[in-house]
Amino acid sequence: MGTVAVNQQATDLDLIAASSAGDQSAFEQLFRRYHARIYALCWRLCGNDVHWAEDVLQDTFVQAWRNLGEFRGESALTTWLHRLAVNIVLAERRRGSARLRQLSDPMANEDVAVAAGETHADHDLEAAITSLPPRARLVLVLHELHGYSHVEIASMSGMAAGTSRAQLNRARNLMQQHLQQDLAVNNQGQEVNTHV
Repeated sequence: MGTVAVNQQATDLDLIAASSAGDQSAFEQLFRRYHARIYALCWRLCGNDVHWAEDVLQDTFVQAWRNLGEFRGESALTTWLHRLAVNIVLAERRRGSARLRQLSDPMANEDVAVAAGETHADHDLEAAITSLPPRARLVLVLHELHGYSHVEIASMSGMAAGTSRAQLNRARNLMQQHLQQDLAVNNQGQEVNTHV
């Protein structure tokens, strides 16, 4: 079995073909090329739970390795990888895992955000995204942050395109409410500090 020259010039299709033939170094190149993007999606879909996002990332690439022969090239490789990640997250949600119950505590990932050096505004935005119901968060992340259309989101998630549009509107409204509440709380805190 021949080994594809693993370099930055190799196309995804070259690397996929080599990986499908069992070339692990070609698959490692695909992983290095796309793991950061897929992790960013996983992190947000998992409510900023670093450990869960890492597990989903690993599961995504394990499934990709096993199923590369099914990739037909009709979409970008990132779209296919995103679909795998979305399916893993949705399957875990359907099982009602213990992780999902932990996500009901919006402060659960506070230390991670601080350690990552997020600004207060970044943290407020990520907290607003995390506070969204799972389907609304899924649509918001895929549409607003990754640029997928409602038709593509429907294909990935199994919901209708109209439902995706409705969930995006819901997500936007809930985020606006969340951010306005945070702003009101911050303003009250500042007023107290100026009177002390």
